[in-house]
Amino acid sequence: MPNSPAATDHIERHVWIVAGVVILGMIMSILDTTIVNVALDTLSRDLHSPISQIQWVVTGYLLSLAAVIPVTGWAARRYGAKRVYLISIVLFTLGSALCGLARTSTSLIVFRVLQGAGGGMIMPVGQMIMAEVAGPKRMGRVMGVVAMPAMLAPILGPVVGGVILQGLHWSWIFFVNVPIGVIAVVLASRMLPHSELGHPGRLDTVGLALLATSMPLIVYGLSEIGTQGSFTAPQVVWPIAIGLLLAAIFMRHALRVERPLLDIRLYANRIFGAASLTTFGLGAALFGAMILIPLYYQQIRGESVILTGLLVGPQGLGMLAMAPFNGRLTDRFGGGRVAIVGVSILCLSTLPLAFVGAHTSILAISLVLLIRGLGIGLSFMPTMTAAFASLRTDQLSDATPQMNVLQRLGGAIGTAVLAVVLQRAALHAHTSAQGAAAFNAAYWWALGIGVLSLIPCVVLLRAETPGAREPHLGATPETSVEPLGA
Repeated sequence: MPNSPAATDHIERHVWIVAGVVILGMIMSILDTTIVNVALDTLSRDLHSPISQIQWVVTGYLLSLAAVIPVTGWAARRYGAKRVYLISIVLFTLGSALCGLARTSTSLIVFRVLQGAGGGMIMPVGQMIMAEVAGPKRMGRVMGVVAMPAMLAPILGPVVGGVILQGLHWSWIFFVNVPIGVIAVVLASRMLPHSELGHPGRLDTVGLALLATSMPLIVYGLSEIGTQGSFTAPQVVWPIAIGLLLAAIFMRHALRVERPLLDIRLYANRIFGAASLTTFGLGAALFGAMILIPLYYQQIRGESVILTGLLVGPQGLGMLAMAPFNGRLTDRFGGGRVAIVGVSILCLSTLPLAFVGAHTSILAISLVLLIRGLGIGLSFMPTMTAAFASLRTDQLSDATPQMNVLQRLGGAIGTAVLAVVLQRAALHAHTSAQGAAAFNAAYWWALGIGVLSLIPCVVLLRAETPGAREPHLGATPETSVEPLGA
C-alpha cells in the first residue's frame, strides 16, 4: 500500500487540519492549569484559604484528569474517538462555567474536579486520533506539532491569567474557556475523522473503582503533612497506606482480567515502561514546580499578577523553542538519547533556583527559566513519541491513557509535595529573605524529583540500542517500525 499514511514520509493536508482541530481542544485543558497557577495567591486571599488548601484547586483538577483518563481507551473503542472527544470538550466547558460561578474554596475545588472529569480525555483521545491519522513513520513530526498546546500553555496561560486578574474578577480565568470550547465543538464535529479502534469489551469497573480511590488517598495523605506538621500522624499514614494497598490490588487485578482498565502488561515492553516512568517524574517536576515561581514573584518580590504572568513566560518560551526540533531529533537519535539530555538540562537549570534570594536579578531568574524550558521541551515529547512508536497501532488505545495518567498523577503528587514543603518551610518566615529560603527548600525537592527521572531515561536509552531493544509486543512485520535513530 504505497499511498497509505504509514508508507510515506509526506504529510497530507488533511493530517494538518486534523492536528489543528485537536490542538484547539487540547490547549483548553492545559491552558487552564497554567492560568490557575498564577491565580493561587489571589484565590488564597479572596477565599481565605492557606496555600496547602488552595493548592487542591490544581491538585484536584490533576487527580480528576488522572482518574477519568483510564476510561479513555474503552470509551474510544466503544463509542468512537471522535464522539468521546466531543463529549469531553462539552463537559469541560460546562465545568469551566461552574468554576467561574463558585464563591467558596470548597465549591471551587468540587467544580474543578468536575471540570477535570470532562477534560481528562481530551489529550489522550486527541493523541489517539493523531497517532492513527499520522502513522508510525511520521509520528515524530506530527506528535511534535500536537505537543504545541503543552509548549504554548506555559507562555500564554500565566500572561492571560495575569491580564484577566489585573482587570477582572478571578472567575474569568474559567469563563475564558467557554467560547473556546464552543468553537472547538463546532470544528471537531465537522472535521475529525471517525475511528475504528477495535472491540471495546466490558468496562473494568472494579479496576476503575480501585484506581479512582487509591490515587486521591495517596495525594491526600501527602498533602496532610503540611496540615498535621508530622510525617507519622494518622491522617498522613493511613490514607497513604490504604492508597498504596489499593494500588497493589489494582495491579494484581489488572494482570488477571482479560481487558483491564489499564493494561499493565504493556510494561513488559522495556521502552514503554521506561518512557512511562520518565513521564511520571517529569510530570512531578514540571507541574509541581510550576506553582512555585508565580508565588515567589507575588509573595517575595511583591510583583503584580500581570507582571508575574510575563515573568513566568521564559520557561514556556524555552519549551516552545524546542518544539520544531523535537520530532526530527527523536527520529534521528531516539527518544532515550534526547530525553536524557533534556532531563539533564532540566536538573542543572533547577539547581540555581535553590539559591534564589529576595533580591536576585530578575534577568538571571528569567534566563534560568528559559534554559529550564529548553530541558522540558527536550524531555516530554521525545519520551512519549518513543513509547508510542514502540507499540502496535491496536495498542495505542491502551497506551495513550496510561502515559497521560502517569503524567497527571506525577503532577498531582509533585504539586502536593512541593506545596507542603513550601508551607512547612515558610511557617517561621518573617522576612523576605526567610521567605525566599522557604522557596529554596521547595526547589531542592524539585531538583531531587528531576534527578530521579534520569534513572528511567537511562533504561530507555539502553532499551533503544539495536542490540538491546526487543521487538514490539506481538508485533507483526506490517506494524513494526525501525528502531529510532537507525
